[in-house]
Amino acid sequence: MIEADVQARNREIVSEVMKAVFVEREPVRVMHLFSEHYIQHNPLIPNGREAIPAMIAGLPEDFSYQPGMLVADDELVMIHGRYVGWTAKPVVAVDIFRLEDGKLVEHWDVLQEEVPAQQAVNGNAMFP
Repeated sequence: MIEADVQARNREIVSEVMKAVFVEREPVRVMHLFSEHYIQHNPLIPNGREAIPAMIAGLPEDFSYQPGMLVADDELVMIHGRYVGWTAKPVVAVDIFRLEDGKLVEHWDVLQEEVPAQQAVNGNAMFP
């Protein structure tokens, strides 16, 4: 089991990376937080940290990202977020990162088109 301070630092790293990459669009600032052998499981993004700046450069001008809940379990950190402008409709996602020695080494994501609360059978929003 990983110590609480390491889990807290892992949460901070993921939060910092997501903000730098998707909110501020300054991926170069956090490239040192990605492993040289970064493994990407999103089928649209190549492996390797060098793919990150190119991905960001290709985002539409009206793209935005809103971070949400952040959960850590040992070396895994999950962040709930909302992407607008990446696809035709807003997408709610859970991005899952595995960290080793303070670096992102692997990434998965689960994406779902956002359904507004007023159109949901249960009346609940998918993202706060």
